[in-house]
Amino acid sequence: MRLLSTIKVALRALRRNALRSVLTALGIIIGVAAVIAMVSIGNGAKSQVESSIASLGQNIISVFPGNFTAGGVRGGFGTASTLTVEDALAIRNEVAGVVNLSPEMQDRAQILANGLNWNTRIQGEDISILDIRIWSVVEGAMFTEAEVRSAAKVCVIGKTVADQLFQGMDPIGQTLRIRNIPFKITGLLASKGFNYFGQDQDDTVIIPFTSHLKRLARRPFLNSIVIQATAPEQMARIQQDITDLLQQRRNGKEPDFTVRNQQELAEAATATTKTMTLLLGAIAGVSLVVGGIGIMNIMLVSVTERTREIGIRLAVGAHGSDVLLQFLTEAIVLSIMGGALGILLGIGSSQLISRLNNWPVLVSPTAVLGSFVFSAVIGVFFGFYPARKAAELDPIEALRYE
Repeated sequence: MRLLSTIKVALRALRRNALRSVLTALGIIIGVAAVIAMVSIGNGAKSQVESSIASLGQNIISVFPGNFTAGGVRGGFGTASTLTVEDALAIRNEVAGVVNLSPEMQDRAQILANGLNWNTRIQGEDISILDIRIWSVVEGAMFTEAEVRSAAKVCVIGKTVADQLFQGMDPIGQTLRIRNIPFKITGLLASKGFNYFGQDQDDTVIIPFTSHLKRLARRPFLNSIVIQATAPEQMARIQQDITDLLQQRRNGKEPDFTVRNQQELAEAATATTKTMTLLLGAIAGVSLVVGGIGIMNIMLVSVTERTREIGIRLAVGAHGSDVLLQFLTEAIVLSIMGGALGILLGIGSSQLISRLNNWPVLVSPTAVLGSFVFSAVIGVFFGFYPARKAAELDPIEALRYE
């Protein structure tokens, strides 16, 4: 009951100088709104990156050629191409926990069809690439396992390729030429858009990896091997088993391959956005501290203005703790009101930014709660000194104050 009456007195005191109270709370309002808006934008960017990486597939482990050493000459990723189809088959047959696997060939070429030409990415893959990349065929069908074994001249194409070469036409059953070799189109892939690296995933032609090896590249080595693990918790073990197996197949020689998993890619990709989110939140948090300093300044002015009032209260029997609680309550009420309005402004401004700029935003409940609690703590911290100063006033000196 005593606390309730103290809050009522605090509200009356703040209403007496309504404009000054609003201007004082403005620092907290802007600070809380800035923290919520900045963290929301940072979380939205992080979520977009994670979603883009997820579109590459789930629980992915990739084996790349690299780490080459010969005659004293050393090189990292991509300096040597020594991965073979036999390496891929060994991983599929001997490593436990491998759900899907696709030997990969990557190239670019000028393709021709329907009297038009287009430069695109040519991917040599196994049929399991659709399951690995969580991709689907919206028209026609994927080439078959038998067509992979026979190195058939068949392919599936992305939407960008279809739009460029077969405008307004059904591409299924049509023929396109890759380096003057005709490939029959059996399917059209679902649109996936751009990935995290800014690459148009729909600008591609997928052919059997055997066809790429024998008809286009005409070499025995793969560009990479992509593997899908059973579960995220199995990835570290499977990654190590793959490394050990490939090392064993090379009779313990210097590793000429690199094994990476999707979690490492995701961590590297989101590290920047995490840093930026923390940086933006910290910069916005500075305005909260500035708002707290403003509260302290106004409360000190209020103590000076109300010195005679304080003296009367002490003279009629109020204790120093009562005066301390009164002024501390006023500071906390200012902070809490500013925090509540700041939350509304922060959520509203983040949504407005999203609509105007088409930026993804993700309002974090943690940021909302944290900024609100922090604003209340600021009220206590910066309001305590003026409140204690008021409580320590000598009643007789206070009554004499003009």
